[in-house]
Amino acid sequence: MKNRFSLRDKVIVVTGATGVLGHSFINALADEGAIVGVLGRNEKVANERVQAIMDKGGKAIALIADVTSEAQLIAAKEKIINQFGKIDGLVNAAGGNIPDAVISPDHDIFQMNLAALKQVMDLNLFGTVLPTQIFGEAIAKQGKGSIINISSMASQRVVTKVLGYSMAKSAIDCYTKWFAVELAKRYGDSIRMNAIAPGFFLTEQNRTLLTKGNGTMTERGNLVIKNTPFSRFGDADELIGALMWLLSDASKFVTGTVVNVDGGFSIFSGV
Repeated sequence: MKNRFSLRDKVIVVTGATGVLGHSFINALADEGAIVGVLGRNEKVANERVQAIMDKGGKAIALIADVTSEAQLIAAKEKIINQFGKIDGLVNAAGGNIPDAVISPDHDIFQMNLAALKQVMDLNLFGTVLPTQIFGEAIAKQGKGSIINISSMASQRVVTKVLGYSMAKSAIDCYTKWFAVELAKRYGDSIRMNAIAPGFFLTEQNRTLLTKGNGTMTERGNLVIKNTPFSRFGDADELIGALMWLLSDASKFVTGTVVNVDGGFSIFSGV
């Protein structure tokens, strides 16, 4: 019987692959037999993660690039095409927030750091659009593939302090739906775009907002747990099921969808 979830020998590029969630993604893809493009800015970490995959018998290649640099992304695309001849999938996992874009209650909201907000928008929104333009073009030339964007609960409910991040992720949702329709009009059911909206997972960007150095939670962390019916943060590996489903033929009639993986955060009123 055919395994519709199989990703064996699929060439899949993961941006943000040197981060926490990206690390989980590339390991899971390699375990399923995919050939993984480990794309990130940190060359040392990228090479270490590629080596770890290869040590386990998998196939991977380090792609050192900033997702906001067209020239670097083009070079990365050429590198993986030259080695493996195709691209079957793209996971746009690069993103995050920066301290200067966090708006605390004591900040004047009419004196926001607009440059920092723009930087966050560029990273999260255009750091998704630009890789799609470049790697997606290679997928289109091949004629079949799947693209996954990473959304957020911040696009669905108001999450204080992170305006730039929230605006960018809201735009990701719009972009996912819009681009999915255009892909379908041009390529039928051959090329799909969907998104995953994680709940609260501890990453390098949000760790200091949600937890203290001694391992206890901040007030914000406690509020997140209080409003998550599962009463805990997510584990990066808990995104893998949705990732595999959306990349594989098991979801071949699914496009333009945002899949929540959030422990119930998006549906809970707090009452």
